[in-house]
Amino acid sequence: MSFFKRLKEKLMGSTEEEKLKEAEQEHELPEEDESELKIEDSSAVSVEEEKIEEVEVTEEEAIEEIETVIEEDVDSKEADVLENVPAAIEAEPEKKPSAWSITQKFKIGLAKTRDSFTSKVNDLVARYRKVDEDFFEELEEVLLQADVGFETVMELMDKLRFEVQRKNIKDTEGIQAIISEKLVEIYEAGEEDIATLNIQPAGELTVILFVGVNGVGKTTTIGKLAHRLKSEGKSVILAAGDTFRAGAIDQLQVWGDRVGCEVIKQSEGSDPAAVIYDAIAAAKKRGADVLICDTAGRLQNKVNLMKELEKVHRVISREIPNAPHEVLLALDATTGQNALVQAQTFKEATNVTGIVLTKLDGTAKGGIVLAIRNKLHIPVKFVGLGEKMDDLQPFDAERYVYGLFAEGLEKELKQIED
Repeated sequence: MSFFKRLKEKLMGSTEEEKLKEAEQEHELPEEDESELKIEDSSAVSVEEEKIEEVEVTEEEAIEEIETVIEEDVDSKEADVLENVPAAIEAEPEKKPSAWSITQKFKIGLAKTRDSFTSKVNDLVARYRKVDEDFFEELEEVLLQADVGFETVMELMDKLRFEVQRKNIKDTEGIQAIISEKLVEIYEAGEEDIATLNIQPAGELTVILFVGVNGVGKTTTIGKLAHRLKSEGKSVILAAGDTFRAGAIDQLQVWGDRVGCEVIKQSEGSDPAAVIYDAIAAAKKRGADVLICDTAGRLQNKVNLMKELEKVHRVISREIPNAPHEVLLALDATTGQNALVQAQTFKEATNVTGIVLTKLDGTAKGGIVLAIRNKLHIPVKFVGLGEKMDDLQPFDAERYVYGLFAEGLEKELKQIED
């Protein structure tokens, strides 16, 4: 029960009444703005009333003069507002999403996996009223089809059998809740703050190196991560280190323009390490907080690619000790087990510190998250849950499991409320 109480507190973040209030506030004008308008209006009128008392004029002249002064006052205020709009937008931090809205992103993003995976589990529960060995064998097959991974499935099945025996569970009712709890336990075993980026203290440059094969959404993910870091108040510079793929530099420049980040680049075919060197110098000169480096991704030329990455890594380490602070590997979730092979290849050549799993919303085999984590012991730090700018989210095991078993877990959470 403690698992579900923790799940409810983290995932929901607020009661139904609070969620309703939040929704209403999104469509309301802030109270302080209304009060300021009232004060300004009343002060303007009071000033004009004093003028009327001092000068003897007709009623029509007085009204005309008041309207003229008010119009001039409004025009000057509008000019001030328009003049300060860019600065206001830049200075105002992006509204922090609620725990509930983030949870819903996982639920929506994992819809394809849930529809495929959960429907099969539901069919199992309907056909097997009792938890027996035949049930476990079919459940094992369903998990393997979802790309959860052989090692992870075997570990999960052992934990489920032990839990069923310990609690003397006879029927399949509520089995999804037990599966959910054990999946979270497997993923989080021995890990703390696994989704947190290794951002350096204020005043120090953080270097994030992105690696991955062509076509996995690496450049797009860099743009979305830059947007996320900028919304947190950090200054970000991008380095166009993928100098071999046609259009890669231009694509990164488009993202840089979109999120408001400077892009350091050279001509197509240039030495990637030279581009990264220039980018580090520029980031230091401008006092940037974060430098995100794009790299080439031609896996068919595995030897050359890995040599290039090693050279880039050496250049970064020479200029900034202990850098890069993150080496993030972008993987396409829709490729399933092939993503696992790519992760193994890059892990052998580079010190990958985290996975960014893209296009998770586009696959029915979202279990690859668990396979990567459990087999390679590399944390999944971010997941792509859609096409929008803010659909790149830090990975959260509990929200991920909720996305897989939303309907069943909602019943359990509702029982806690009641």
